[in-house]
Amino acid sequence: MTAPAAPAGLTDVRRLAEAALGWLSDNRAGFRLGDDALGAGGDVNRSWKPLGELAQMCVCVRSHTRPGTFLHDTATDLLHHAWRETGDGALFLDLQRLEPCAPYPLEVYAAFASGGLRHPAYEEFAAGVVRTRSWRTAELLPNRLLSILNSERRTGLTPHRPLSTVLRTTWLGGLPEPWMFEQAAGYTLTHVVFHLTDWGHDVHGVPADIAAYLETWLPAWLDSCVEAQHWDLCCELLAVAAALPEPPSPELTEDAWRAVAGAQDATGALTEVGHGPQGEEVPRIFRNCYHSTLVAAFAATLTAARRPEDRGRDDPSRDDRSRGDRNTDVTPRPGAPE
Repeated sequence: MTAPAAPAGLTDVRRLAEAALGWLSDNRAGFRLGDDALGAGGDVNRSWKPLGELAQMCVCVRSHTRPGTFLHDTATDLLHHAWRETGDGALFLDLQRLEPCAPYPLEVYAAFASGGLRHPAYEEFAAGVVRTRSWRTAELLPNRLLSILNSERRTGLTPHRPLSTVLRTTWLGGLPEPWMFEQAAGYTLTHVVFHLTDWGHDVHGVPADIAAYLETWLPAWLDSCVEAQHWDLCCELLAVAAALPEPPSPELTEDAWRAVAGAQDATGALTEVGHGPQGEEVPRIFRNCYHSTLVAAFAATLTAARRPEDRGRDDPSRDDRSRGDRNTDVTPRPGAPE
């Protein structure tokens, strides 16, 4: 059989996602906590953050693909790899006990919980923490508060504040002047949408006025990211486009997808940016590629799932061919050794 072709004139986003997920699978050794994960001087951005981001991406890919496909089964395998790194969730309890009011253990745990991986003792402890006055009055930026509220919701806890009221205090919620868009605002707005939609699972979570605002201005912002070769933010904006109640016409995002596909290398990796501050080439090492490659897989999978002409292409028979000689026997075996 011949693998179905991509919709005429459009980038094959499913192939792009497969290549990205293949690189992530090959580089899973980079997603490890290390011996200092519980240490006072441990760097969360080099341990817990990448692991949580991997789990989040895998949950999203699994929910938008069918069992038996390369994307679904590899995402499942990587999710269980990440879960084993946490001691099947036991380390979340240790972390929360060490830092009772730190939000990141719950935020990372929520990604696993939404994928069906749970630790009852941690949830019991966290349920007590989120009822404290200290937790409910923590002084946080609005987009971070949205993350915590969504994490409470995903874990089965009652959010301590309505997401809708917090939304209107964010940059995006204020419907700002579109020409004020810049990198920091871009990352803030993308995560606001991710929390509102539960990472693309509830595409009706974006209010109508904000959805209309994004539909109008996303194409221009994507153009600016492509011009700057800022592939990481470009992919986050493409994920936002695919998470709206009515995604923009594919033709409006095609230039960005074509640019991302051109920036992705033969291994499936995508650097966060196309060049350094002095125009130098960006080394293709793990820390420069892992997040943008994760987001590329997420955005491409979500985009394919929202395109009616692409849904029928989620065919298990095509994946072995698409990956060549890569081992695709990735049936999850929780607790099995690497």
